[in-house]
Amino acid sequence: MGAMVLTQVYLEPVQKKALSGQAKKTGRSVSELMRDAVDAAIAGVTTDELKTLDQGTRKAQLDIQSMLTDLKANTDEHKAFMREMGKLQKDAAKDYA
Repeated sequence: MGAMVLTQVYLEPVQKKALSGQAKKTGRSVSELMRDAVDAAIAGVTTDELKTLDQGTRKAQLDIQSMLTDLKANTDEHKAFMREMGKLQKDAAKDYA
């Protein structure tokens, strides 16, 4: 990154508090977060788009968790079926021995 230029920005108190909290939570500086926000604005990303993306990501996480739960249930059912098949094969082998 090149030389930095000091820029003064006015924030609402609630914005400043939330931004400071986010910086602390992520281990990044307020300045880094502000530069990311500026980069997003320059790229044309709107807050509405970010909200939509966030909602989509959260829904995808829930959908994936649901699929994983279903997959585990299916796997457990398959394992039980295979155990039962193994028992039936052993019993059948005993009957013909």
